[in-house]
Amino acid sequence: MIELADIRMAAKRLLGQVLLTPCVESRTLSRLLGAQIFLKFENLQFTASFKERGACNKLVQLSAAERERGVIAMSAGNHAQGVAYHAQRLGMRAVIVMPRFTPSVKVEATRSFGAEIVLHGDTLDEARSHALSLSGEQQLTFVHPYDDAAVVTGQGTVGLEMLEAVPELDTLVVAVGGGGLIAGIATAAKALKPGIEVIGVQTLRFPNMFNAVKHEHLPQGASTIAEGIAVGTPGVISQEVIERLVDDIVLVDEGDIEQAVVMLLEVEKTLVEGAGAAGLAALLKDPARYRGRKIGLVLGGGNIDPLLLAAIIERGMVRAGRLARIKVSARDVPGSLAKITATVADAGGNIAEVHHQRAFTTLAAQNVEIELVLQTRGREHIVAVLDALHEAGFSAEEQK
Repeated sequence: MIELADIRMAAKRLLGQVLLTPCVESRTLSRLLGAQIFLKFENLQFTASFKERGACNKLVQLSAAERERGVIAMSAGNHAQGVAYHAQRLGMRAVIVMPRFTPSVKVEATRSFGAEIVLHGDTLDEARSHALSLSGEQQLTFVHPYDDAAVVTGQGTVGLEMLEAVPELDTLVVAVGGGGLIAGIATAAKALKPGIEVIGVQTLRFPNMFNAVKHEHLPQGASTIAEGIAVGTPGVISQEVIERLVDDIVLVDEGDIEQAVVMLLEVEKTLVEGAGAAGLAALLKDPARYRGRKIGLVLGGGNIDPLLLAAIIERGMVRAGRLARIKVSARDVPGSLAKITATVADAGGNIAEVHHQRAFTTLAAQNVEIELVLQTRGREHIVAVLDALHEAGFSAEEQK
């Protein structure tokens, strides 16, 4: 059984080897959500994830013979980088088995730390089976991303640091994949402050721990923007701790996570990946549950594919009404488009895209449909632009 003393020993081992990240209040998020929100910036670690805590704690305890042979891990990215970086730093060989869907930014980042990359399987479970096979063949020490006591105690130092920085925290909201992070945090937090509430967050598409703990049978999806917690099989060690110490597990969907990523980027000017934003996503989905509390959120990682981030930002702008698509019907005569664009400009809208449609329309042949993609200041501004077009004599409506 993992205890607070184990986590305190891990903290001593990690001193000077991983960053003691800040845990500070976000006054803007606190105001928006009606609670005191404290953020633990694990995305500031050298590999941009808390995962290197558990990896380092495991590697520094290996025997000389084990270090000589090297280590192997399976991971969708963050654990891979943590193992690869600290193995390189400690002079060990590292082999990393990654599922084929792993974002290229994580693959290349892991390779940059000198690790040997093996892409295998479409899921973490398939990657794990292959890694275990290679481990036996090459006598490499297998470093599990979450189902290992040394890894769990290493991750638990996050909770230790949070309560040392902000002792008055009464709620911790933590993303759950295999469960290593929340198991470590819950062990530390409940020992230091038994009345504290610890809540886990999973995606609707990968509710493995939710199903295991709550004895549910929700279906599992194929992909999620929170690939860091897209785990098919919960950890044995972590599940036991979660059942004993974690108060609840909640589910969030893809839109909740997208909104949280964009909000952290806008409000805190900090970049997090989908899994790292899961805690805030839970608060955004059900703010009434957390109102008036002192809440600690772990920004678990910041390794996100730039193309995915671009798509998330654009979709976030659409949800916020800052990017709108409107359809304008007009006579197909010289000057119509100029009048439309001038009207939009006078109303303060910025045109990003223009599409003419003459053939695929039910309008009369002498008419044209013009679709505009506009950058606006929000929902009220969209209405103002539409009103201006109507006053100018055009038929216009927003396209959802």
